[in-house]
Amino acid sequence: MEINKIPRIKHTDSGNFFLLAGPCAIEGEEMALRIAEKVVSITDKLKIPYIFKGSYRKANRSRIDSFSGIGDEKALKILRKVSETFNIPTVTDIHAANEAAMAAEYVDVLQIPAFLCRQTDLLIAAAETGKVVNIKKGQFLSAESMVFAVNKVKDSGNNQIILTDRGNMFGYQDLVVDYRGIPTMQKFDVPVVLDITHSLQQPNQSSGVTGGKPELIETVARAGIAVGVDGLFIETHFDPANAKSDGANMLHLDLLEGLMTRLTAIRKTIIEF
Repeated sequence: MEINKIPRIKHTDSGNFFLLAGPCAIEGEEMALRIAEKVVSITDKLKIPYIFKGSYRKANRSRIDSFSGIGDEKALKILRKVSETFNIPTVTDIHAANEAAMAAEYVDVLQIPAFLCRQTDLLIAAAETGKVVNIKKGQFLSAESMVFAVNKVKDSGNNQIILTDRGNMFGYQDLVVDYRGIPTMQKFDVPVVLDITHSLQQPNQSSGVTGGKPELIETVARAGIAVGVDGLFIETHFDPANAKSDGANMLHLDLLEGLMTRLTAIRKTIIEF
């Protein structure tokens, strides 16, 4: 698919990578608007095509007492408000087939979580909404095997597909990015995104709370741009230490502009080269 077909997306003629960024989970209206306003300002300045990311619910939690959301409809309405306020597209993840039509009423892109990328009913339901479907590659799958997920969506009548790499399992408590997977998945004729922050997670901690290595965000992002990734996925928050989900691997919002400035410079150099 072509990214410029996503409703309300801007700067698609800039030659830049596109960006999916926002908080892990929607914690409230004020925080979502605050983050969106900052990222929109940065991406407009640097002419980066931008999609606001926020999960209306987190279904995959290690512990039952972990934050999962503020209520589906409430969070989805906040995503719609972000879109209308800043005239930008939004993306959120869905977890079951019966959520696809509901979420599609509020957002432009439906995201399939990595652990669920083989779920046929979920992929079909997402495809049948007619929305763009962003499929995250399972940590347990090769890049080559993602062609089957792509084909499930295409065979359901939807060619608007994005694939997102978020690292591969490396032992029990770490992930590693295999950059060979980016050109491999691009051969499926779909845009490929590198999820920077989730690639730096350290799952399966004894505390039941996922850890992370945010100090390596720029390292992984630079490598992704050098390899030629089409887009980047970054979770960001103005107070990661107190974020209600995935704070350990998020980028502090204050660091986003500097990072994007450096990455766009790398992208320009590569294109010119």
